[in-house]
Amino acid sequence: MSKREVDIAVISDVHLGTYGCHAKELLKYLKSIKPKMLVLNGDIIDVWQFSKRYWPETHMKVVRKLMKFVVEGVPVYYLTGNHDELLRKFADMHMGAFHLQNKLILEIDGKKAWFFHGDVFDVTMQHSKWLAKLGAVGYDTLILINSLANWLLTAIGREKMSFSKRIKAKFKDAVKFINKFEDTAAELAVEKGYGYVICGHIHQPEMRTITTEEGSVVYLNSGDWVENLTALEYYDQSWKIFKYDQKDFEKDEVEEGILSDSEDLHSKLDINTLLQKIKLEML
Repeated sequence: MSKREVDIAVISDVHLGTYGCHAKELLKYLKSIKPKMLVLNGDIIDVWQFSKRYWPETHMKVVRKLMKFVVEGVPVYYLTGNHDELLRKFADMHMGAFHLQNKLILEIDGKKAWFFHGDVFDVTMQHSKWLAKLGAVGYDTLILINSLANWLLTAIGREKMSFSKRIKAKFKDAVKFINKFEDTAAELAVEKGYGYVICGHIHQPEMRTITTEEGSVVYLNSGDWVENLTALEYYDQSWKIFKYDQKDFEKDEVEEGILSDSEDLHSKLDINTLLQKIKLEML
C-alpha cells in the first residue's frame, strides 16, 4: 500500500476503550500515511469510561501502531485532554521520540502554532466535572444507539444519519458553545502572537481564519474519530482537513488485509492491566 507523506498529522478525540470509537477506520488511516510528526491532541484513550470488559483487538492495534511510529523515530506528541487527564501528572515526560505534554508550540514556516486540547475553555469541566462525566456516558450511549440505527438504515438502502449532529443543530446553546469556544481560542492565540491555534475537544472539525480587534489567526480543529472521522494534515505549506471515506481504502484492504498482524498482541503489552492501574489513580 502506497503511503502519503505528510509533514504533520493531528488526531484527537479517539476515545479508545469506548463503543463509539472507530478504531478500525483510524488504523487504516494511520497505516496510509508517513508523517514526519504526529500530534495526538487529547482524549486518545478514554480513561473516564475505561472498562476491562471492553478493549477490542482493533483498539490494541491502534496503540501498537502509535508505538511503532515512536520506534521508527517519528516524533509523537501526546497532548493530554479531559478524558485522559490523569496523564497530566506525568506531563513533560520525554522518552526517545515520545513526548507527553499538556500543550505544544511549534514554528511552522515562520508562524507559531499553538496546540492544546481545549477543555480549559469548557465551563462544565472546570466547575461540574461529575456532570461532564455523566454527559460522556450519555454521549457514548447515544453513539452506540446511532450505530445500530445506521446499520438498519444501511440494510434497507437508506442514508446514514447522525443523532448528535441533529441534536447540536437544533439546540442554539450547543451552537453558541462551539462558536464561543472557537472565538475564545482565537482571541487568546492572537494575544500571544500565534499564527495558528489547533484544538480538539468539541468534536467539530474546522479550519478558518478568525479576525479579532487585535489581529487574525487560523483556527483549526481536528474533529474526532467517533462521529466525523477526521484529522488535520500539514503538507505543501498548507493545512488540510482529512475526512475518512471507506471507498478510498477498499482496494488496499483487499490487497494487504490491513488489519493483519502476525505478532502476539498480549505478549507485547497488556493494555488492560496498564489502563486499570491508571484508572486506580482516580480513587
